[in-house]
Amino acid sequence: MTEPRGESNAYEAGMGFEDDERDLDATADRLAGWLAPRLSVPPTDVRIEDLDAPLGTGFSSDTLLFDLLYEKNGKEHRERLVARLEPTEYIVFPTYDIALQCRVLQLLENTDVPVPRVRWFEPNPAVLGVPFYLMDRIAGQVPSDNPPMHDEGWIADELSETEREKVWWSGFEAMCRVHRLDWKDLGFDFLLEPERGPTPLEQQLHYYREYFEWGMPRERHPDIVRGLDYLESQKPAERQIGLCWGDSRLANQIFDRDLECVAVLDWEMVRIGDPVQDLAWWLASDRCFSEGLELERLPGIPSHEATVARWKEATGLSTDDLGYYSILALTRFSMQMARIGQHMKKLEIIDEDNEFDYENLASITLRRALSEL
Repeated sequence: MTEPRGESNAYEAGMGFEDDERDLDATADRLAGWLAPRLSVPPTDVRIEDLDAPLGTGFSSDTLLFDLLYEKNGKEHRERLVARLEPTEYIVFPTYDIALQCRVLQLLENTDVPVPRVRWFEPNPAVLGVPFYLMDRIAGQVPSDNPPMHDEGWIADELSETEREKVWWSGFEAMCRVHRLDWKDLGFDFLLEPERGPTPLEQQLHYYREYFEWGMPRERHPDIVRGLDYLESQKPAERQIGLCWGDSRLANQIFDRDLECVAVLDWEMVRIGDPVQDLAWWLASDRCFSEGLELERLPGIPSHEATVARWKEATGLSTDDLGYYSILALTRFSMQMARIGQHMKKLEIIDEDNEFDYENLASITLRRALSEL
């Protein structure tokens, strides 16, 4: 992972705020002590440097960036690592399973999907207060949601139209690799939730109905209610099942100097289902961060029509149900933005009477998409 860029704004989607309550010196000491036996070296030979809890690493989990230095067999080693911590407070999602995310990354490690290598997992909260895992830190740049890439940032300011197109297709191809995997052969069947329903779609809808009831007042979110009603009444047959990344967008990828995608990040919404839902989320999030913010899409970024055609060619899968899963994408994105808006009010970042929890880039786009039906 790389340190995200940008400053906090009310239109951000899940960017989060700097963890100013964590004692970074004490955290570094605990990490060093925990790592020493895993490295088979004395604690005095382990140092944590440049520990940072960066601005913009998400509402749904904590992220720490640091350098690990240690001496072993007379040689000094330096490794750049990332710690992903389970949240202490469930802000966006009603539950959080960091062990599941860690397992997903481990299963993907020997596939052609580029992911960071997981180094260690610690389920015991005694070390840092919550379960966590450590993974390699990958050098590169991350397309920004905050500010949105169609407005400013390295893609808008530094790249030519040809280079922007390359970023889009490279990230897109990394997503398509997920959809070409044999999820059963790789052992991803543990992601199924038969207690929620007989099919992957039924399981997903059951989850989001519970999510809505848990996380937000029904009367304040009529667009989400309409979205859920549509999803229930228009359920398609499930003709193709595969591994779905869940949070499929450029802002969850790292790109190297050659503008190639070198890491696919953020697997907290991973599930088994129709892979076209990842295509729907890819396009819906792009629509939210352009049209939903009244921004023009950057020249060079391929059209949605070209993207749909390329996905069909790259995966061999059908896009017949893309419209349905687009409503699902915008409905669940609206739920997440509602939770983020509520938390911003709790932190007094916005006033209590602010409409951001139900009038934001996702809810505006959902309303338009529903009207287009």
